[in-house]
Amino acid sequence: MPLPKPLHYHSALFALGVLALPVPLFAQDIVQPTSTSSSAPTSEPTFADLADLADGASVVARAQVRKASRLKPEQSPGLQPGWARLYVEARTEALLFGEGLGESLKFLADVRLQPDGKVPKLRKAQVIIFANPVPARLGELQLVAPDAQIVADPTLEARVRTLLTQMVATDAPPRITGVREAMYVPGNLAGEGETQIFLATERGDPVSITVLHRPGQPTRWGVSLGEIVDQSAVPPERDTLTWYRLACFLPAELPRDAILSGSAEDRIRAAQDYRFVIEQLGQCSRTRGR
Repeated sequence: MPLPKPLHYHSALFALGVLALPVPLFAQDIVQPTSTSSSAPTSEPTFADLADLADGASVVARAQVRKASRLKPEQSPGLQPGWARLYVEARTEALLFGEGLGESLKFLADVRLQPDGKVPKLRKAQVIIFANPVPARLGELQLVAPDAQIVADPTLEARVRTLLTQMVATDAPPRITGVREAMYVPGNLAGEGETQIFLATERGDPVSITVLHRPGQPTRWGVSLGEIVDQSAVPPERDTLTWYRLACFLPAELPRDAILSGSAEDRIRAAQDYRFVIEQLGQCSRTRGR
């Protein structure tokens, strides 16, 4: 997994009994313009929810909560209504990604209040956390988002492990930052043509999308990860890392300045083929509402 970008956070001093610890708050949550989200409670995070969290984390672990203390309002800047900020002490049970994590952990986490306004009971609960270590403070973590602590179960852990395996694979798709250029080339036969879309990536890795039109055949498209544009490439399966990189980060419309086709008709076809790809990818659903 690529190293995360530098994260901005605030610091605060929280007094818990006789213990005073300078504990960082949270990394700023990233809001993607092509996603949809809902503030409604959910017990089942989507693939995009988990990928958002894992993408910014250098440590992912399953831990058991040993103690969770609610902070006062003045100690919880930026807290959403209906939520509580907790100072959590936990014990590492399994390191899913990263290294150098000790057994004792300390971090802040926001949790949604129960309908009666009480904080859910978390003592001894199994949680999966997405975090970054606090420099020079052994055992202290900074969650990548206020709600980057999720109550764990075997199904959720299996989903997270599968996602992390995809992220650390040697052929993992790079982060998409936009569309670099696109062109439509008509064929020799009526109804024949091809659109090639070249994407911009965080580190310059080549990624391209090809849309093929053949007379009497349905439109085909696929994604190539590499220098060679493969006309036999296929669309990514939903809820995979390649799908996430495209569905959650591509702009909804093809930027006009990215279209290289000369004629007005060819430019229209390139834009239409791009919209076709976006429709085929489907909605990038997020439910965390953060």
